[in-house]
Amino acid sequence: MVDPRLYESDTYVVLAPGVAEEFLTTAELATKLRSLLATRQDDLPRDLQRFATVEEQAIALLENACEVEIAPGERLQWYAVRLEK
Repeated sequence: MVDPRLYESDTYVVLAPGVAEEFLTTAELATKLRSLLATRQDDLPRDLQRFATVEEQAIALLENACEVEIAPGERLQWYAVRLEK
């Protein structure tokens, strides 16, 4: 049986084209996604169009996806990581 702690993480590595990888907390990643989505309300991915607010859209991305298109052919990707303490 898989240990549930394996899926607990509050840190993500974020990858974007032409930018060095960055490590963000869940709150920081949510802020980044909200900022991105706020500028794209007229051009949202189909699965996010059903959410009424940018906050709901960002939460849906965090909980259900690991990437979003930021420009044609370019994607912002994030992956949960566990940092050694």
